Amino acid sequence: MKILTSLLCAAQVCLMTLADAAPLSITLPPETAVFKPSSLPGYPLAQQKCSTCHSADYINFQPPGMSLAQWTAEAGKMQHVYGAPISDRDVSVIGAYLAATYGSAKATDADVQAASNPPVEQPPTVSVAKVASALLKDNACLSCHAIDHKVVGPAYHDVAVRYANDPQALVRIMSSIQHGGSGKWGEVPMPPFAQLSPDDLKSLATFIMSQ
Repeated sequence: MKILTSLLCAAQVCLMTLADAAPLSITLPPETAVFKPSSLPGYPLAQQKCSTCHSADYINFQPPGMSLAQWTAEAGKMQHVYGAPISDRDVSVIGAYLAATYGSAKATDADVQAASNPPVEQPPTVSVAKVASALLKDNACLSCHAIDHKVVGPAYHDVAVRYANDPQALVRIMSSIQHGGSGKWGEVPMPPFAQLSPDDLKSLATFIMSQ
């Protein structure tokens, strides 16, 4: 019994000592791993993008001799599986750098050069007719106009015919839409649409002249 009591007392003393001890502080060594330099545009991109999620050592842990396709797939995995903040274009550029610097490809290979300089993605073009259709709806233009017959105001086809040979047609129609007016097509006044941007005015005028 005395032995058990002594052990319990010793355990209590140890716990009290640990409780009073300062918290353990661990200092990690500074990061020394760096991406291998390259003249390819993927080098600075990898430094910027890849380093936000992992050390450059991660690259060294991959199997040696990986191809362009394999390195590109690895970069794509970072994007799609782990949610890395990189675009499809970034995946191509970084994959080319990794393949030429750590894999089996060469920087001068045609496919590496192509992957390093992919075409810039262009925003999809929107037709004038589609833009004008939205503007006509948003501004209730078709409550007073129609394409091929008079309503309150003239048909757009008639406007296009009148201005067909006028080199200032777009400017005149844009001005009529923006400022409104009366007397050109009758006595009913057309309200001004001063809130429309120059691009919107041009889209509407171009649409009208195409009728």
